[in-house]
Amino acid sequence: MNSEKKRKTADLLTICIKAGKAVKGFDSSMDAVKDGKAFCVLTACDASPKTLKEVDFVCGRFENVHLRTELTKEEIAQLCGKETAVIAVCDKGFADGFKKKIQK
Repeated sequence: MNSEKKRKTADLLTICIKAGKAVKGFDSSMDAVKDGKAFCVLTACDASPKTLKEVDFVCGRFENVHLRTELTKEEIAQLCGKETAVIAVCDKGFADGFKKKIQK
């Protein structure tokens, strides 16, 4: 596991949340994808296979990018105050940043 990559992802997510550009939770995130508001969807590394499958399905259907982070649900909870496995990023700049950091 690349802890530098994980830290950079966590730092960017913190800024994204503070900027109000993150939608937290599975249902809210999928609504953001369907409404065309999300530029990518992040999932926790310990998200359930069912959650990952559903996120893949919705992202595929709406031509959105699904990025699997190295962050756990608990680590995401520490960053955003809510334990969740799914976060939609509703800003192109932040989404591009996550793509660069996660897809390396």
